[in-house]
Amino acid sequence: MSLAKSIGYSEEELRAIPDEANLALSCGNPTALTSLKEGEVALDLGSGAGFDCFLAASKVGPKGKVIGVNMTSEMIEKARNNAKKSRISNVEFRLGEIENLPVVNNSVDVVITNYVINLSVDKLKVFQEVYRIMKPGGKIAISDIALLKELSKRIQKSIEVSGLKNVKVTVKGSSSCIDPNTKDPIGKAILGGLGEGESLEGYVVSI
Repeated sequence: MSLAKSIGYSEEELRAIPDEANLALSCGNPTALTSLKEGEVALDLGSGAGFDCFLAASKVGPKGKVIGVNMTSEMIEKARNNAKKSRISNVEFRLGEIENLPVVNNSVDVVITNYVINLSVDKLKVFQEVYRIMKPGGKIAISDIALLKELSKRIQKSIEVSGLKNVKVTVKGSSSCIDPNTKDPIGKAILGGLGEGESLEGYVVSI
């Protein structure tokens, strides 16, 4: 919970979210970047275990709806179980890729996304899909990472050692965007490439 608080989630918001939905994979709070209104339809790109979906669900209310899209059936099942356990009925989780959203045209008021678009190899297609499914006047709130400048050779080399190929590291406002206890291989590789007293400050920014 301390990581979630450090990147913009309030105590009140965290109390409204099932603990099982918090996988500590966020880099910000997209719902804080836009105003969600009662009765609106919201869509979460890369919804994971439902963390931001459940928060959005509490804001759009019973007359509203939240759709979460994730690319793995295991995560969709986990999110659905979390919704069922917490009796949150105004959320729906769909299997799909953010480059090819399983959502009809002009049907969504607000799109939110948290630490996901940077992972796409076709970001233009993602934004084209967002434009397609949004209602006229719709909004998108993005919490993600982007490089301010090229990473040092030492950090780049540490990522190569992880065995991953063709990795592009996209960065957040401070090194707090990477949990020291992360299980993410890229995050672990980045932290492992830092020397004593070094940090990601100056390399990383949240957007």
